[in-house]
Amino acid sequence: QVQLVESGGGSVQAGGSLRLSCTASGWTFTPYTVGWFRQAPGKEREFVAAIIWYGYGANKDYADSVKGRFTISRDNAKNTVYLQMNSLKPEDTAVYYCAGRTGSNSRSHASYEYWGQGTQVTVSS
Repeated sequence: QVQLVESGGGSVQAGGSLRLSCTASGWTFTPYTVGWFRQAPGKEREFVAAIIWYGYGANKDYADSVKGRFTISRDNAKNTVYLQMNSLKPEDTAVYYCAGRTGSNSRSHASYEYWGQGTQVTVSS
């Protein structure tokens, strides 16, 4: 029984930074994937970043729109995945969701089994 809880959303100026956190509980198997998705009003849910954990190591995947600006990482001791967002742009404004699944398919939102409640990120010009 997996539960995901997000935190860290807020409102920032363009060019600013924000760090989102996703704490997962109940995960006892590998491989597994934790991903970040976002959804703006009137738009489809969009893949942002993911980390795939194999036990011996992890792989990371980023959408082209956030490469070089966002960094996904994991603190194993705290069972928490972070999304560090730098150089934020107004187009980054969206509700951000943390999602989890067994396996290693990272980009398709339909493949994820568990979802957090979402956290709002607003970037002003």
